[in-house]
Amino acid sequence: MSVTTLDHIFESTALAPADLDAYLAPGPTHSAVSGRLSYFLGPRGPRMTVDTTCSSSLTAAHPADNILALGGVLAPNGQCKTFDARADGYARAEGCGVLVLKRLSDAQRDGDTVHAVIRGSAVGQDGESAGLVAPNGPAQEQVMRSASARCRLEPADIQYVEAHGTGTALGDPTGMDAIIDAFSGSHSTAQPVVVGSLKTNVGHMTAPACLLRYRERVPSALPQPAAVPGPDMPAPMMSTS
Repeated sequence: MSVTTLDHIFESTALAPADLDAYLAPGPTHSAVSGRLSYFLGPRGPRMTVDTTCSSSLTAAHPADNILALGGVLAPNGQCKTFDARADGYARAEGCGVLVLKRLSDAQRDGDTVHAVIRGSAVGQDGESAGLVAPNGPAQEQVMRSASARCRLEPADIQYVEAHGTGTALGDPTGMDAIIDAFSGSHSTAQPVVVGSLKTNVGHMTAPACLLRYRERVPSALPQPAAVPGPDMPAPMMSTS
């Protein structure tokens, strides 16, 4: 849905104190407009509010067109079939998680159980891509290389990559291509980098999905029956688990 003006927000400044309630703060937000439409009409698919001023309505049609062109993003059988020729969308999941972060020296001093050490991190953005739900392979490769550099690691030091791996025909090959570009020069079929995705076990939790990647002792596993590599899925010097 496209929305751009803020008239209703300005009007709220004239409300009497008795008319101010708990709904005033979320009510004027642009996100609430498309949310109300879903509430009244009942659709449960993706919804969003787009504001690009005069081009809002045309811009709002862009992500909708991309989703239709991809045949939707949700798997009909409710399963993430990552790296699989049968990949036909992702499965929604619900969950939450909490990371307790502490300097390693402080944790050791306090006798805490240390599950893992974050050596470094990097954040990037796709920038220009084919569409809202279309990933940008070179951008993904760049952020992986940046993360390795911040950790003072070489690509050869990496043995496992937890892929985004939602089980979509577009996203999985693009993500694998980026991993290959980042690590194939330092690995071989005898010493591969292993690639997995926890989403094959628990589905895609959207906002907290990446948080689960920090958890250890939770193996990534492909769905049963065994995955069938797709024709667009590159696999040199790679191993999936």
